[in-house]
Amino acid sequence: MPDGRPFTADCHVRLGVQLIAHTWDAVVLTRLRDGPARRRELLRDVGGVSDKVLHESLARLCAHGLVEAVPDRAGFRLTGLGTSLAHGPVLELARWAEEHAAELDAAAAS
Repeated sequence: MPDGRPFTADCHVRLGVQLIAHTWDAVVLTRLRDGPARRRELLRDVGGVSDKVLHESLARLCAHGLVEAVPDRAGFRLTGLGTSLAHGPVLELARWAEEHAAELDAAAAS
């Protein structure tokens, strides 16, 4: 507790983690960093996600103000808030995971 406050259920760390806590949310944000995409494109590009789970992920990301529907394209894009998350913490988390992939794999195997 660097500032003397306890880590509570409503702390900022928990708020931030909740934004990407679902398996596919960070992956969808990462894909949308490349630009807007239709749902069919997201299904193709985000390997392994089902249509139902993608729908739930997009609904959650929209509800948090990270993604918005693009009416003229019938697709989705990052909002300013989503862009800052996708190009900031999510990108850094991906870099960290890539850097430590061997260690993480070894720990999981033991």
